[in-house]
Amino acid sequence: MPFVSQIAHDSAIQTATGLQAGLKNFARASFGRLLDLLPGLIALVGAFLVSAFILLTLDADPIKAFSAMWSGAFGNENATANTLTKATPILFVAIGITVAFRGGVINIGGEGQMITGALAGSAITLSLGDELGFWVIPLALLAAFLAGGFFGAIAGFLKAQFDVNEILSTIMLNQVAVQLMNYLLNGPMLDPTKVGTNHVPETARIVDAAKIPRFRLPLADHLLFDRTSLHWGLILAVLMAVVIYIFMWKTTFGFRIRAVGYKERAARYAGINVKQQMVLSMFLAGGLSGLAGIVQVLGLTYRLKTDGSPAGFTGNAGFNGIVVALFGGLTPLGAIPASVFFGGLLVGAQKMQREIQGASSLITSINGIIVVFVVASQIFILRRARRRVGGEIDAQTILPTEETNA
Repeated sequence: MPFVSQIAHDSAIQTATGLQAGLKNFARASFGRLLDLLPGLIALVGAFLVSAFILLTLDADPIKAFSAMWSGAFGNENATANTLTKATPILFVAIGITVAFRGGVINIGGEGQMITGALAGSAITLSLGDELGFWVIPLALLAAFLAGGFFGAIAGFLKAQFDVNEILSTIMLNQVAVQLMNYLLNGPMLDPTKVGTNHVPETARIVDAAKIPRFRLPLADHLLFDRTSLHWGLILAVLMAVVIYIFMWKTTFGFRIRAVGYKERAARYAGINVKQQMVLSMFLAGGLSGLAGIVQVLGLTYRLKTDGSPAGFTGNAGFNGIVVALFGGLTPLGAIPASVFFGGLLVGAQKMQREIQGASSLITSINGIIVVFVVASQIFILRRARRRVGGEIDAQTILPTEETNA
């Protein structure tokens, strides 16, 4: 019996010691995560201080300016809806940028991929009309994903097979997409009612069955976001962020992509087809940007039109998505709040400009300062993560713990 008691006593001590060590590790990890948030918060404060100084030199009231920005972005139901609507295409692109960056490829082609996705999806809706009813929406989404993915895969293939710089190829492909859009919207896809007139390059209006429904949230006494432009494309974007997170961090397919982006030589030595993963990551990035384009058409504008430039349709969402992806820590879930924040900056800046009667260039400069500070803070977060693990990225950030032995 004394022997049994000694075993039980030793077992209890080991259990208590293990529990204590586990609690210490959890507390240390939690504190470390909190410290990771500090650079971003400090960057925000610094950006607003610099912006406030600029406003003061121009005899503008910084408090009034930033209050107007907040009010314009989140001050009421309609402002919040506008912010979320602006954030929706940016979120799609940012998720795709995350996949590409994690795969070791830089995707600057979000603008062109949005355009090709919108062209393919619009062609489906215009050709099918009311024949399939609601089912024309998923078909249009699929067509947009494949078209955007194809455009992204071109750059991925050139990078993988011929080592063509993907920054150059995606930028040039953006121009190819713009010219393709200008040709189609002035010719084969032009609204038939505009033929022979001094027209705006645009397609016919899509049928009602192809429209993504408006988003309405029932509350106790009314419908939240009733009579606003917010649509279910936002929910689709959030769901895609969750799906891509699971794909990238919980499956072997995503592990291979991230392994290539983290250490290409090591991934090749481990037997991973590096070229295949590069093309796949760019295909997924382009496909998600293609979804951004068609969701804009089906959920907001109800027709594809342009002024001859990429921004005339995309609103620079293809480039803004890069900033949002970096701001979100290159994770799909982090891109969700980052896109809302950036959407708020874009929408709120319009009201700030009206309030302080400032030039549009001033508002652009203030937004740019905030973006530069926030994105720069990610450098310090990354360096701290490397120091924490002795020169290696935190396993939970790059490599899932269950796959470290793979």
